[in-house]
Amino acid sequence: MKLKKLIGLMVVAGFALPGAAMATNGYFSSGYGMKANGMGGAATAMADDAFGGANNPASMVFAGDQLNLGVSLFSPKRSASRTGTAAGGMLNGDESSDSNYFPIPEFGYNKMLNTNMSLGVTVYGNGGMNTDYAPLPNGANFMGGQGRLGVDLMQLIVAPTVAFKIAPNHSIGISPLIGYQRFKAEGLQGFGVDTNGNTPGGNNLGYDDSFGYGLRVGYMGKITPTITIGAAYATKMNMQKFDKYKGLFAEQGAFDMPENYNLGIAFQATPELTLALDYQRINYSGVKSIANSSNPITAPLGSSGGPGFGWQDVDVWKLGAAYQYNKQWTLRAGYNHGDNPIQARDVTFNILAPGVVKDHATLGVTYMTNSGDELTVSYMHAFENTVTGNTNSAFGPGGQDTIKMYQNSIGVAYAWKM
Repeated sequence: MKLKKLIGLMVVAGFALPGAAMATNGYFSSGYGMKANGMGGAATAMADDAFGGANNPASMVFAGDQLNLGVSLFSPKRSASRTGTAAGGMLNGDESSDSNYFPIPEFGYNKMLNTNMSLGVTVYGNGGMNTDYAPLPNGANFMGGQGRLGVDLMQLIVAPTVAFKIAPNHSIGISPLIGYQRFKAEGLQGFGVDTNGNTPGGNNLGYDDSFGYGLRVGYMGKITPTITIGAAYATKMNMQKFDKYKGLFAEQGAFDMPENYNLGIAFQATPELTLALDYQRINYSGVKSIANSSNPITAPLGSSGGPGFGWQDVDVWKLGAAYQYNKQWTLRAGYNHGDNPIQARDVTFNILAPGVVKDHATLGVTYMTNSGDELTVSYMHAFENTVTGNTNSAFGPGGQDTIKMYQNSIGVAYAWKM
């Protein structure tokens, strides 16, 4: 009964968490859990914490009893510029996005029901995107609207998880995914009026939200005393449509969370050193509002074939190392490389969502207290990347648009071992 009450409180608290604005591997986070963040996100074959609901549900039965609570301060630096458009260059300019600091909380809980079965919950920000550009000197913005220009997308997932061993060194796990997302756009009045008489940009209608569901399943196996493998698959999450923005997003406001899967291997190279490698695939192409091309525009905004952001599927490689310096201290480092989902042809629409970074370097450290609890700190730097392409003809024929971004994130988490 105490366990049921604790999980219930965590689920409620999860939906009350503040918004997260991530844009690393596309708009997914580069890693889930502070230890994974320190290792470039490599976690599919690791069982160090209670974040299996985000990484690999099967890992939880090897994680033991623990409660994890942490927060990261995420700082994305985004900018956009336009040159060479006709009509006197009314929409030319160079702007950096404001709103550059975002707290991103996380927590997980795991309870061993017996030696072969665990029950837990992971609550995490799946991803998101935020831009907030000041208007150009003439009062217009890059999208032909008036005033400030930007979007704010936040996605949160609550993942109750059950895992059990199918053999002493092999396990499977399942996490029903309960999703919540929130979206706001401003400054899109220049998009005009759709076929239903609505202004697609909403004339700054404010936030709209939606709920949805999906499923993540996973496997973990200790193949030898030094080699562990893992695999996990998450379905596309079916989300309610954004009613306020049905004239903006393809399929009348649909914005599902894309399916993704990951494979991982961990190698205990020495008693002190563990190496981990993950491969992740994110299938943005399965969500029309994300994947439909915006250039050329061949269908009305909000229709099934309406323009999206033109994002491609991405492959992500995550490499990490953990070195146990002594009983109290463990040091971590990692590197994360993912494809850029944005093509040059779609650069104009992606002024709103410049998720172009590809390479991330990470560091982390864990200190074990005398009681066995753990304090973990991690740092991530995403190197600047730039995409340039022809301005969408709807906003200024003859021009060129450039978007770029780099990021920093630092976080701290505490794990109570029970």
